[in-house]
Amino acid sequence: MSAPTSTADRRHLVLRRWPAALGVAVAILSLATGGDRESLAITLSAAVGCYLAAAALGRPWTVWPAVLGASLVVVIGELIGIAWWAGLGGTSAVLVIVGLALRAPRSALLAQALAVAGFGCAVAISVLVTPRVGLVVAGLALASHAVWDAIHLRRRLVVAPSLAEACMFLDVPLGLGAIVLAFAG
Repeated sequence: MSAPTSTADRRHLVLRRWPAALGVAVAILSLATGGDRESLAITLSAAVGCYLAAAALGRPWTVWPAVLGASLVVVIGELIGIAWWAGLGGTSAVLVIVGLALRAPRSALLAQALAVAGFGCAVAISVLVTPRVGLVVAGLALASHAVWDAIHLRRRLVVAPSLAEACMFLDVPLGLGAIVLAFAG
């Protein structure tokens, strides 16, 4: 594949890669505004919850509205006195029930529910240990979620490819950046 030669070719390339650009931009913004273990834990929890939502509803495009929904769950929960992890955890439980009721493909629903449980354990560890260790754990877990993203992107499974790409380009720089911050601080 040759490099773009015209302005139109470059514009087309940028438009085609918008999910990657969005992911990197959000990672940079998050690191620039602190990149603490709790914000990484929320990011990871929301990501796996969004994948679960798409599996439960059987519609890959729903993952983008689920990003907004997860954000609202965190914000509204905090405003009314519910911890972010309780709101996202409760939402995940409801999504599993919805997926079962809608007869979502069992393999996809099970895989996403197990991902929520597995990454949820990493999230719990990250917020229960010392801040520096928690930041490393959250960073490693978030960066490793990029493997999950890559599998879904390559196989075109469960979620919209644009979200898997954006998430991958968010997870790696944010996760690795958090690890660097943990050792620099």
